[in-house]
Amino acid sequence: MTESEARRSLDAAVVPASLDAIFDLLAEWWEEVGEVAPMTRFGFETAVIEIAGNIVEHSRGESDERRFTLDLFADAQTLSATFRDDGDPPLLDLATVHMADADEESGRGLALANAGVDDVGLRREGDRNVWTLETRRE
Repeated sequence: MTESEARRSLDAAVVPASLDAIFDLLAEWWEEVGEVAPMTRFGFETAVIEIAGNIVEHSRGESDERRFTLDLFADAQTLSATFRDDGDPPLLDLATVHMADADEESGRGLALANAGVDDVGLRREGDRNVWTLETRRE
């Protein structure tokens, strides 16, 4: 377990290729974070990728050159990720998110993110959507 803080950040275009950059960022960050229970790590990483995928697939805005940032943080107690994107406000209520039925082709991303971490948050700050993910290290 890390005794200090581990931080990594990414500023990227809202395009599918940015998902590869997130995987690379996570790989670097995990090396610095240190020991994390495998299920905690899997759940956190799944949540990060699902939120990133949601931003890439669903965010819309006035600009064709939308961007997002991702900030990863770990200390001895928690793992957290914060996304900020310049898309339009999403029209959803996280309290109503549920897993899609087996015969549906989509609708699992937010439910998987919610299942993977202790807390998922979404708020609007000025002209940015702010997604927060947090989980306790175990």
